[in-house]
Amino acid sequence: MKHPLHRALPFGALILSIILGSCTSISASRPASVPEKPAPQPPPPLPTQIMSQGKVPVSELSRFLKKNNPALSEEQVILMAGLYHDEAASEGVNADIAFVQMCLETSFLRFGGLVTPDMHNYCGLGSIGPEKPGERFPTAQLGVRAHIQHLKAYAYTETLRLGLVDPRFKYVKRGSAPTIYDLAGRWASDREYGKKLEGLLVRLYQSAFGTAPLATATQSPR
Repeated sequence: MKHPLHRALPFGALILSIILGSCTSISASRPASVPEKPAPQPPPPLPTQIMSQGKVPVSELSRFLKKNNPALSEEQVILMAGLYHDEAASEGVNADIAFVQMCLETSFLRFGGLVTPDMHNYCGLGSIGPEKPGERFPTAQLGVRAHIQHLKAYAYTETLRLGLVDPRFKYVKRGSAPTIYDLAGRWASDREYGKKLEGLLVRLYQSAFGTAPLATATQSPR
């Protein structure tokens, strides 16, 4: 019985088949290359202008507050971080600056001075002495809003976007303190007040972004 003859591959096709087979086996045995990790992004510059945009997310604001006062509940720190973020944005005030000022004025919500937690006064507004411990607000939101409005009064001359709740707004010389350093001697008699805010901002940015913030042209007062 005669076997059918197999058709021989053309020589060129045979060589191409061998080459392709070799390439396939080599690529199969070669491990896939791991993409390089992108270089870490530098933190944003340290903010000094009160009328500017905050960079720290609510989650990092709340984490910073909790880290510096572990006695606070998760609900408290999330509430305060969210209020400062939203209320500051509504008036164009830098939330990072307002938040660290609250931390400075209340010792990270420990209070302990003339102002007590039930007053919802987070910036020492109207606190002069035992007979005048400070302004009171019915809710945390209105207390934060009054703080933001008072900051805006110092920093800018633009009309408020929300209804006035700060009873001491009318006593401020509008636009007299556009930077954190200008608050020294105005918001507080302490001449180092601006530097203290700067120090807290550095700590906040280190906590939020993992490295010290970049300096800005207005970082040091003249």
